[in-house]
Amino acid sequence: MPKSSAPAPIHYEVVPANLQAHLFQITLTVASPLARQVVSLPVWIPGSYLVREFAKNLQNLQARQGRRSVALQQTDKHTWVAECKAQEPLVLTYEVCAYDNSVRTAWLDADRGFFNGTSLCLRVHGQEQAAHTLQVSPTAATAAWSVATGLQPLKTTRKGFGLYGAAHYDELVDCPVEMGDFWVGRFTACGIPHQFVVAGAAPSFDGERLLADSQKICETAIRFWHGKGKTPFDRYVFMLNAVHDGYGGLEHRNSTALICGRRDLPRTGEKRQGEGYTTLLGLISHEYFHTWNVKRLRPAEFSRYDYDQENYTQLLWFFEGFTSYYDDLLLRRAGLIDDTTYLKLINKTINQVLQTPGRKVQTVAQASFDAWVKYYRQDENTANATVSYYTKGSLVALCLDLKLRQEGKATLDAVMRGLWHRSQGGPISQDDLLAVLQELTGRPWTQEIQQWVHGTDELPLESLLAAHGVTLKAEPAQLAQRLGLRVAENHSVQIKTVLRGGAAEQAGMAAGDEWLGIEVKGQGWRIAKLDDVAFYTGPHRQLTALVARDGRLLRLPLSLPLAAPAAAPTNARRKAPKPDTVSLSATDSKAVGRWLADAV
Repeated sequence: MPKSSAPAPIHYEVVPANLQAHLFQITLTVASPLARQVVSLPVWIPGSYLVREFAKNLQNLQARQGRRSVALQQTDKHTWVAECKAQEPLVLTYEVCAYDNSVRTAWLDADRGFFNGTSLCLRVHGQEQAAHTLQVSPTAATAAWSVATGLQPLKTTRKGFGLYGAAHYDELVDCPVEMGDFWVGRFTACGIPHQFVVAGAAPSFDGERLLADSQKICETAIRFWHGKGKTPFDRYVFMLNAVHDGYGGLEHRNSTALICGRRDLPRTGEKRQGEGYTTLLGLISHEYFHTWNVKRLRPAEFSRYDYDQENYTQLLWFFEGFTSYYDDLLLRRAGLIDDTTYLKLINKTINQVLQTPGRKVQTVAQASFDAWVKYYRQDENTANATVSYYTKGSLVALCLDLKLRQEGKATLDAVMRGLWHRSQGGPISQDDLLAVLQELTGRPWTQEIQQWVHGTDELPLESLLAAHGVTLKAEPAQLAQRLGLRVAENHSVQIKTVLRGGAAEQAGMAAGDEWLGIEVKGQGWRIAKLDDVAFYTGPHRQLTALVARDGRLLRLPLSLPLAAPAAAPTNARRKAPKPDTVSLSATDSKAVGRWLADAV
């Protein structure tokens, strides 16, 4: 980490140069380049497993040494070679168009700026481990803005513009930068200063409540991992962008970028905690837990990131799935939700998995490996071909935790901390997980991991939940599940996904169809939503669906399935049921309390 206020060997200046054109101006100075220095822009950002081609937004790249122009040769979609002299300062200038209002890339307009280093900062090959500095400079149009980032400030103004330092390229690009006229609040969790900035909030926003609740989350997470020990970071920054409609987050080493609907923020004078705010707290908990589980503890394949191509691992079920298990569980332990609300959240996850036919096709380990082409490139067949490593991974964590507690020798909490100590907060493999499990319990867990992670049988949810005071019961499936459809409803029924093996597939319906009406018993009826089908058919099960496809009107014979619930899954040996709906209810509140309110 650079200590002085002088620029490091690799130095960037970023200027929000043209707000209306959404252009950042970047100047990169390489103090001592190699002859024919190679530079490139990453094609992906760690934590978001998709090749996003950030170089498509880079323009007007030029190079010089002193007053001499240096030729640049582009060798592939994101790499350039500067025909420069060695050991003589090389200066590259370029612009980046920033018009993606997400947490993954960069954004710039008249109200706000945001960027990840992977979108703006060319990587200087051969010098990635050298110290890097970043100068964030204001313009006349942005002089009233402030800056927030997890980077180490070296020489900055009261508003945060100025010079920041990073020990190496990985650290530089793992610290996003937020700028604008944002709301800012602060709190301390277990002695660690935390900053929370919010852009785009409505006047009704209750910032003090958000700070108080976030503090509870952070203290619960820190104590989970370290008790009264030292954290791996000395400060933390939350950057939340409140928009009309949006949701997501991306974890970083000592910060996170979040996006939510502004109606999900807490409101002044409103004590009730709505579902939207609970979901936001879960997101905050999720990304904060990632500070340990994926940013430090991480797949062995991620020991050193390759920014030029996909980085494959079969372990996202652990790093995303187990984090998804703990995000809501830590809300419960922090006192931000009660047992009933927590069980509803678990219930929702179980139903999401049960209503995904792809769970019978692909294991959660395979889904992790295929994230680059399936989870992050979803289409009309995704639900039939794969399963989410977030949702099923969280259920694997649930089963493992309940099984460990049932046997009485350990908990998943102890396993997570055991992995942290075993790896010293570094890369791990599945073998490390198995080793810690055996060390804590005295028996191998290969069979469970093989069945739950590398197999497609149903998870033993019913029996394990029952052992901890929770009953799982099958419920009558809604019409969409009975038909095997995922739809949007707006004056008609737009079919988004046709699930494998359902009545809609058998009738010949396809994704992209518009379901306009039905004919039943010689009468035709216009429908605007799926509930209209049940209303007009009454007790009859045979009907004709009137569907628009590619400008044509089709008449498709359709048999409505019975509404009786399918049997709920009971163990991994029983044949997998069709997608259905289940409900959870607590039958032993003391047993549930021992599980959910567990403390370090």
